Amino acid sequence: MTFGVPRPDKIDYYAQVAEAGRDYKRQVLAALDLRPGLTVLDVGCGPGTDLPAMAEAVGPSGAVLGVDTEPAMVEEAGRRVSGTPQISVRLGDAHALPLAESSVDRARADRMVQHVADPAAVFGELHRVLRPGGLACVAEPDWDSLVVDPGELPTNRAFNRFVCSTMVRNATIGRSLPRLALGAGFEVLDVSVAAPVFRDFEAADKILGLSRNTERAVRAGQLDRAVGDQWLAVLAAGPFLASSMVFIGVFAKPAA
Repeated sequence: MTFGVPRPDKIDYYAQVAEAGRDYKRQVLAALDLRPGLTVLDVGCGPGTDLPAMAEAVGPSGAVLGVDTEPAMVEEAGRRVSGTPQISVRLGDAHALPLAESSVDRARADRMVQHVADPAAVFGELHRVLRPGGLACVAEPDWDSLVVDPGELPTNRAFNRFVCSTMVRNATIGRSLPRLALGAGFEVLDVSVAAPVFRDFEAADKILGLSRNTERAVRAGQLDRAVGDQWLAVLAAGPFLASSMVFIGVFAKPAA
């Protein structure tokens, strides 16, 4: 719990994110340029939602490795991919990946750098484990970009400030991806932005945490309860729209 408000079930939440973000996830998969025989790493693989698509792209002669820091996620991912022999899942920290230097051809990190203690160290690890000429694709949100309609703009901004200052460790990391990549020794090949649009309040509420984080902001003394309740009521009444940016960076480790 945070401020006495339960967090959503992680496995269920990741499934909802995968559905809402299917378009940008296809963009990430295409950017990785996966081909038969390659070895691909998914850092922060969660319950393994995206591992089968990678395995299909690299084929039986390739290999897919999922790494996650949470035992429950590793267990669930392992269960889901147990019938696909080219996929393996292991417990590991993104700051110290359990892989040898120059051991993978591709690496992906999707919405996980926002949670880590040291983003620069994670980029350093991605660079270390990639072979020369390998590619990394990193996708991260910028929570400060969240916009909703209808609703009072000052309340939208207050909500964003609370989420960015309190709820997400690296809430605006998306805009920093090119700088972090350059600092780790990567070449920046491309940076683009995806902006999923929600028009259903209930669906957006599950993914963006509008209700639960408004309640947390109220309990933290960062938002007046009457203002927060009114904001949510207006959003729920609709017509509703919400969107926020996800930055997608494609980076190359220079060839030796």
